Amino acid sequence: MSLKTVNVLGYAVGNGQFVVKAQSFDVRISKNPLAPELEGPSPIEYLLAGFAGCINAVGKIVAKELNIGLKSLQVEISGTLELDKYNGKETDKRAGFESIQIVVKPTSDATLEQLKNWIQIVESRCPIQDNIVNPTPVHLTLLKEYDSANAA
Repeated sequence: MSLKTVNVLGYAVGNGQFVVKAQSFDVRISKNPLAPELEGPSPIEYLLAGFAGCINAVGKIVAKELNIGLKSLQVEISGTLELDKYNGKETDKRAGFESIQIVVKPTSDATLEQLKNWIQIVESRCPIQDNIVNPTPVHLTLLKEYDSANAA
């Protein structure tokens, strides 16, 4: 078994934009009231973008393994959200997506049968797909920042 731990660090100061450090990149999320030119996609759009990127990455790996030439690959993803829970309304609905639709459009000389086999393998090996479809233990810890100015 080989494991890899992936870490990101997100922060916002005051009313500032939320920024996530991922490797050597700054990922800006949602609105930036102080600098609109620095605005970024919403967290939900980042989730779908990550899903599309994962399908692309795994798709290329699997195509190479199966000797399928991919000239191009387009991935369209849309998700339907119920916003009541997000907006704090009383509901029995989930806060997350009610459904996600994915359309994968490879440009290839491979047969339809080869591409069907390819996409089944991609679907089974895509980590984002796995995390969305299957329960994943999530452990959230809250740490209140220690304020040394108020120390006794």
